[in-house]
Amino acid sequence: MKRYSIFLLVLLSACTEHDDTAKVSRTPTAEVKIERSFDFAQLSRGGQLFQKNCAICHGSKAQGASNWRQPDARGKYPAPPLNGTAHAWHHPREVLKDTIKKGTIRIGGNMPAWGGKLTDAEIDDIIAWFQSKWSDEVYAAWSKNNQQRHN
Repeated sequence: MKRYSIFLLVLLSACTEHDDTAKVSRTPTAEVKIERSFDFAQLSRGGQLFQKNCAICHGSKAQGASNWRQPDARGKYPAPPLNGTAHAWHHPREVLKDTIKKGTIRIGGNMPAWGGKLTDAEIDDIIAWFQSKWSDEVYAAWSKNNQQRHN
């Protein structure tokens, strides 16, 4: 039942809008089995935390600001999509966590640090939630890159 719930959730999340900025092959291939390392309870917590803390900048569906590729008057870029259509999937889990914890203000960006407001478990839940928005192809590419960094 747990596998079916995850499959259903992933299937439903695949119905969100995507643009083709993610440079992943979209050519149909032999069926690839994608194992995602989160469950419904984690996705539920992560979704609630994302809506409360992240959606104001990254959008309620993790779609990012519509002008995320254009710097503002101060030369800073708006919040990018986290739904698999931008660059977040290029980063390993540790970098995603570090970015959420420390923010990007320290490196010239706009994102505040969330390390003092969110626990490690809450950050993991948020990452799982926005990763659930990623297509199987994007998640598989991320997972492969993430594993290669650990080998």
